[in-house]
Amino acid sequence: MSSGTPHRVALLVYDGVKLLDVAGPADVFAEANRLGADYRIAVLSATGADVRSSVGIRIAVDGSPASEPAPDTFVVPGGDVYPRTPIARELVEAARDLAVRSRRVASVCSGAFVLGAIGLLDGKRVTTHWKVAGELAARCPKTHVEPDAIYVRDGTTFTSAGVAAGIDLALALVEEDHGSELSRDVARALVVYLQRAGSQSQFSAPLQGPPPRSPALRTVVDRVLADPAGNHSLGELAEHLHVSARHLTRLFREELSTTPARYVESIRLDLAKSFLDQGHTATQAAALAGFPSYESLRRVFVRELSISPAAYQRRFRTTRRARTGR
Repeated sequence: MSSGTPHRVALLVYDGVKLLDVAGPADVFAEANRLGADYRIAVLSATGADVRSSVGIRIAVDGSPASEPAPDTFVVPGGDVYPRTPIARELVEAARDLAVRSRRVASVCSGAFVLGAIGLLDGKRVTTHWKVAGELAARCPKTHVEPDAIYVRDGTTFTSAGVAAGIDLALALVEEDHGSELSRDVARALVVYLQRAGSQSQFSAPLQGPPPRSPALRTVVDRVLADPAGNHSLGELAEHLHVSARHLTRLFREELSTTPARYVESIRLDLAKSFLDQGHTATQAAALAGFPSYESLRRVFVRELSISPAAYQRRFRTTRRARTGR
């Protein structure tokens, strides 16, 4: 299956890098080699010194960017250190050097912040972990961030969501290089999906984002949470807040980029996910979260998460049955 020419993959690591962001893609490429590909993986750091991962395990590197021939694929793994701290200048310079010399560039999770720091994401569609997608959009205003994607390809630039999504990304790269049959065989060998159904929304925690800044909008959240099944129409909310419907709609658009109805629906969706996590049936979760019927809940699930409530619950409620066989 190999073309006869080795495909060089450079992984740029740093102190605090997420170990699975490195090992996941590397294992995909290594498994592809076992099945006939020829990926030559080099683990590099900005200075050529070994680094310590986020879990404390030391990662031995093969050198610095200066010691590596031009890679065919350059990958920046993520780490919790970004975007919490500024990206070190030496890491930015190392990433720029490798990106300029590579045929294609990829990031896993918050590795997108490193690519953003060298201007590589300007004008492109990208993704990152759902928790930091808003921060990436703020730091890279010329970039179109898709917070719900597992991975995104824009030309020769690939970006992925958090942690395990790096495996999805690497499988996509293998498929581009060697076709779907080999990438499918790699996925089977690693016991992972070749292409996961759904989107990042199915993994996000209920009501994860910060509360609205406006007191009026915070009141809306509190009101819906207190009585999910209540009448939360635009007119009812505006009357309760003693503002006009037009003013309330403007507040939602300016601060949350959505409509009152869609925001109420998003709160109910998060509540329904929480109830499903607790073991309620989909019909019970729909009623408890304020949806008029199971069917209305199912429509929102499919539209927003690309899976049904039942599929979501099977995937996320528990691992106990798989562990014990019960």
